[in-house]
Amino acid sequence: MEWLAPKVARISSTAFIERCRRLYGRALLAERLRTVVAPDGRTVGFARWGDPDGFPVFGNHGCPGCRLARWPDETLYADLGVLLITRDRPGYAKSTRRHGRSVVDDVDDLVLVADHLGIDRFAVSGASGGGPHALACAARLPHRVVAANVAVSPAPVGPGGMEYDAWINGMDPENVAFSKLEIAGDEPQLTEKLEELRLHIASNVAADPTVGIENFTLSDADKASANHPEVARVMVESDLEWTQGDVGGWVDDSLALARPWGFDLNEIAVPVLLSYGLTDVFVPPDHGGWLAKRIPGCEAWVDDEAGHFDPDPANGLRRRLQWLLDRHA
Repeated sequence: MEWLAPKVARISSTAFIERCRRLYGRALLAERLRTVVAPDGRTVGFARWGDPDGFPVFGNHGCPGCRLARWPDETLYADLGVLLITRDRPGYAKSTRRHGRSVVDDVDDLVLVADHLGIDRFAVSGASGGGPHALACAARLPHRVVAANVAVSPAPVGPGGMEYDAWINGMDPENVAFSKLEIAGDEPQLTEKLEELRLHIASNVAADPTVGIENFTLSDADKASANHPEVARVMVESDLEWTQGDVGGWVDDSLALARPWGFDLNEIAVPVLLSYGLTDVFVPPDHGGWLAKRIPGCEAWVDDEAGHFDPDPANGLRRRLQWLLDRHA
């Protein structure tokens, strides 16, 4: 322990103990699975990461995904003083399916977990398919949500949203093919196609973290980002978890995102950070531009070279979390 001596000499014993707790003890917080039962009898699975005494931020995973979608080094959250709470949306991993749900319906489960943990005020975040779910919380919980961070979120399509042709402009053909089934509400065929993809991912993701998107024509930025070691690690962990079950959650997410979301963007009265990249072929940048014009008081961060994945994921996450913390302060 001699290497600690110079640092001990410069700080008080109380500060030193606190520093050690931040650097070491808080990294042990990781609660990879807790559950709570909803009033309708469904089980909701969630996890906690980072600083147990930190400011709560509720994360909303993409589509598909699960509660394991987070930055794998918990010290990033602990150093910022953030307690990250992630959930399995209904039908994914350890959460019971809620067939026919809308985007806004998922607010119920976030409130359930927040109340279960005794958390009153918090921020919300969501990336990709989790973006609309974060926006729903911002719209419906202004008395509890301090601010929202939304990255590469799709815009609504159809009544109240973008025209379909504009919505798919710049989208990879793989996503366009699935979107046609979603818009048509063809649940049987959508379920069949997604089940084939689930089995493919489950069988191959350990060897190739990008197996679910191998047929997409990615930008150079996204190719590099998807192969980032920490990003690849989380892809494998998350995919191995949610693919253990069926595709009910993925089907419900897909259909909910293609229908009216159940709330109006004009309802949002809390600060929102919207970020997106101009080379995204999963959620084309026009989605971000459309949302930025319609979310009241929205602050938009646009990256000319980035696609769907953050080219500097750790620093990008820190910046977005700090933005949320600044609104809390």
